Amino acid sequence: MTVMKTSMRNFFAHKGRMALSAVAVLLSVAFVCGTLVFTDTMSTTFDKLFAATASDVTVSAKGASDTGETQSDNGRPPVMPASVLGEVRKADGVKSAEGTVFSTSVTVVDGDKDSLSPTSGAPTIVGNWNANDARTMKISSGRAPRGPEQIMVDADTVDKHHLKLGDEIGVITAVGTHRAKISGIAEFQVTNPGAAIFYLDTKTAQASLLGEKGVYTNVNVTAASGFSDAQLKKNVTAALDGGYQVQTAKEVADANAKDVGEFMGVMKYAMLGFAGIAFLVGIFLIINTFSMLVAQRTREIGLMRAIGSSRRQVNRSVLVEALLLGVFGSVLGVGAGVGLAIGLMKLMSATGMNLSTDDLTIAWTTPVVGLLLGIVVTVLAAYLPARRAGKVSPMAALRDAGAPADAKSGAVRAVLGLVLTGAGGYGLYLASQADKAGEGSMWLGGGVVLSLIGFVVIGPVLAGAVVRVLGAVVLRIFGPVGRMAERNALRNPRRTGATGAALMIGLALVACLSVVGSSMVASATDQLDKTVGTDFIIQSDSGQLITPQAVQAAKSAKDLTGVTEYKWTKADFTTPDGKTLKDTAITAADPTYATDLRTETVAGNLKDAYTPDSMSVHEKFAKDHDIRLGSTITVAFKDGRAPARLTVRAITSSDVVIDAGAMYTSIDTMAKYIPADRMPLDQLLFASAKDGQETAAYTSLKAALDDYPQYTVRDQTDYKEALKGQIDQLLNMIYGLLALAIIVAVLGVVNTLALSVVERTREIGLMRAIGLSRRQLRRMIRLESVVIALFGALLGLGLGMGWGATAQQLLALEGLKVLDIPWPTITAVFLGSAFVGLFAALVPAFRAGRMNVLNAIATE
Repeated sequence: MTVMKTSMRNFFAHKGRMALSAVAVLLSVAFVCGTLVFTDTMSTTFDKLFAATASDVTVSAKGASDTGETQSDNGRPPVMPASVLGEVRKADGVKSAEGTVFSTSVTVVDGDKDSLSPTSGAPTIVGNWNANDARTMKISSGRAPRGPEQIMVDADTVDKHHLKLGDEIGVITAVGTHRAKISGIAEFQVTNPGAAIFYLDTKTAQASLLGEKGVYTNVNVTAASGFSDAQLKKNVTAALDGGYQVQTAKEVADANAKDVGEFMGVMKYAMLGFAGIAFLVGIFLIINTFSMLVAQRTREIGLMRAIGSSRRQVNRSVLVEALLLGVFGSVLGVGAGVGLAIGLMKLMSATGMNLSTDDLTIAWTTPVVGLLLGIVVTVLAAYLPARRAGKVSPMAALRDAGAPADAKSGAVRAVLGLVLTGAGGYGLYLASQADKAGEGSMWLGGGVVLSLIGFVVIGPVLAGAVVRVLGAVVLRIFGPVGRMAERNALRNPRRTGATGAALMIGLALVACLSVVGSSMVASATDQLDKTVGTDFIIQSDSGQLITPQAVQAAKSAKDLTGVTEYKWTKADFTTPDGKTLKDTAITAADPTYATDLRTETVAGNLKDAYTPDSMSVHEKFAKDHDIRLGSTITVAFKDGRAPARLTVRAITSSDVVIDAGAMYTSIDTMAKYIPADRMPLDQLLFASAKDGQETAAYTSLKAALDDYPQYTVRDQTDYKEALKGQIDQLLNMIYGLLALAIIVAVLGVVNTLALSVVERTREIGLMRAIGLSRRQLRRMIRLESVVIALFGALLGLGLGMGWGATAQQLLALEGLKVLDIPWPTITAVFLGSAFVGLFAALVPAFRAGRMNVLNAIATE
């Protein structure tokens, strides 16, 4: 009980000094709990949607996926004859059955030819209005579509794009473009995660989506009273002649949930990884806080030891304080995490993915995980300071607070830090020398971890030398105030090292990712310059295949020498070594692609691969399967009539970035074995301009594709910018997540300075008494903060660039051979660190400047 009372008294006596550590715990726990609540809520939303929209039993056409998706290589969903509907209705236990048609391989545009598709990545769905949809959608205005000139739109899409009844919209599919006017608006009766849904009548849907009459993509079956879904599935399966996919409502929902769950899992663990980084940084803050508090209470602890307190009691007293801090910060963090999750839901809704707070899901495990994590991390971080407190002897009551650190422990730290840093450096060296990316990545991971720990351990040793150099460059120009700031930073190297290390971790990751991202862009740009011979690239940024009508429109553009089509599908390969490789990718293109993309060959001529019944393979594939020029590979194309026997006419280099691992054949060869109505649509188009007519051709191409807003025309400069934009977008998202760790590190600098000011209260009073002005005092503290921040930035940026350069060596094994150090970014981050230091010092400097001189001098 005495230990508890002492801990409580100390905790509340220093509650102001504990505040920033509590905020660090709060932020880290909030990020973890917010991530868990947000992802659980998304899962709940999708689970409810899938459960509500699935019929008792669903019959899908041949070739449909487990989730009932209707995407296909040729832009048309797999279909079943109308006779299947009649057979299903005859099955025992069927109350009702209805044929449905829907497709996600569509683009919908308004009267101004602007896309109505979601920008959040959610699908655009066009289908026939049916009884199953009527369960989850309510017509709020107008009426259901009747005839080819009418279409119904979901209310969310109407609101987002300011549509109204009577507006004309166009549905673009592989069949063609169908135009209709809005006849009705339907509201979701369940939460819509962001999909745009359009309804036609059945005959119009069949004609515009499938291009044929009397066929369906699915049959929705409702069970009669007394029949379970499992029994109904069994009866329906028996009534059909096989070859169709029959699923219960639960099976459809589970399959959809599995697909969403895989994405959610990646997102959740990525976000939790960044929360872990924030926790790691927070550990330094907590260690620093308790180390400084223990140092300031050295005499107090010595007195406690003198009057009978044991080492164990002192140790427990500090750990109980940490426990109180962990509980306080974690409880607030759990609440803040729920608020963060709601904020993320609002943000997602603003971007088009509607998430309702009615579905807010807080599993019992979420607060438990948050509390345990926050408390355990806080107590573990306080263990070393608590152990140090337990070692304070009764004689310390006769000394001033803040006794110097043990020189022996400093030597051990230096040796251990050098060993770990050396081991990490050797791991990075082995990674850079690896012959295979997989093997090298293991060495890279080990090198990163060991070098990071090594820098953390050796930080106090490096602090002396680095701070002196920074002082000579940055602080000396400020005269005596700058020299005092330098000496203050050097006074306790362990504290300076730990504070700088917290900032170092976040900035090391920023530097590493900057180097990797910049190198990827530079390597891809270099490859584009060397290999791409075409002037323009046409593709859909949302992954939509290029319809035949759009292909013809592109070919009709003026000032072009030609347009190259590029298709992709899967096939079963039987190689000369007798192996059969299922679902192997094969690319079909026009012969002009050999000049559009100057792919290096190690044997043969790539142009020969586009001759009848010929193909190319890449070098690694050839070695693995004993393939040479003239070898024959049996290729069973997906949806093909019969297997093709193709002769290998060229072997391409595997050491490329663009089209890495591609195996080519001609479109004419593919068309020989795949029926015309099953031929895959184009993934890309390449167009070349007449000499000197590049600008005119560019304008002509854009005008020709004006009716197809889903496709973007880019010249090589545009393509490079788009590539850079994609990588920058990813990096910016990662930087945003790393910002949490950097914020916690800034809190660490603030806390260190605040506690340092308290520790030096008497010293500050004496300096003020002999003439130091308030302005000079505040400047001294700000400069001390700046030099600590720059120290952490130097270590972090140097370490991160080393990691990034090593990672690039592994990427070079995959063809990304250009190492590019983004010096503007590195410089901006370094200078930004100085501003971080200035910001962190604002409050401590202000408080120091307001001290009463006489009271400060009288402080014990």
